Amino acid sequence: MACDEQKASSAVVLRSATLHDAEKIHALIHLHKNELVPRPMGNIVENIDRFLIADCGGEIAGCACFQVWPEIGDPLKATVEIQSVSVRAPFRRRGIGAMLVKGVIARVRPFCPAEVMVLTLTPEFFSTLGFAEIPKSHIMHKLYSGCINCTRHADPFTCPEKAMALPLSRA
Repeated sequence: MACDEQKASSAVVLRSATLHDAEKIHALIHLHKNELVPRPMGNIVENIDRFLIADCGGEIAGCACFQVWPEIGDPLKATVEIQSVSVRAPFRRRGIGAMLVKGVIARVRPFCPAEVMVLTLTPEFFSTLGFAEIPKSHIMHKLYSGCINCTRHADPFTCPEKAMALPLSRA
């Protein structure tokens, strides 16, 4: 996929993030503070191995990461959450977001999770990738582990984000 007119010879390539990317990831997520849950730098560094980067000629066009949420008492029902999907404005509407989400799914598929899920303010985007809305009550492990610390809303059930899931075949 070509990046832009100035870098027409460059293609967008997905790659694993490195510690050298942490500050740029932090800045990219902060650019979208109204749409994404903020992440402190320490959290990004701790989870750098879970981030994918959309790289365009050495420039970060976007990022995404994942978090594994175990189901207590049943490790085979663990859910993987896709988080921090972000594409810089000059690179939007080029399929990079979809490329990142599909890249995360490909990366976690060998873990054999039951599903991947997302909490999002852009359900239309995720529905084009096969995700379907689910009740938030189906992801209580996520709500109690992650959403409970959110300072934006008093209650995860009043948060405007939609819970969406994509079942993964175990075959």
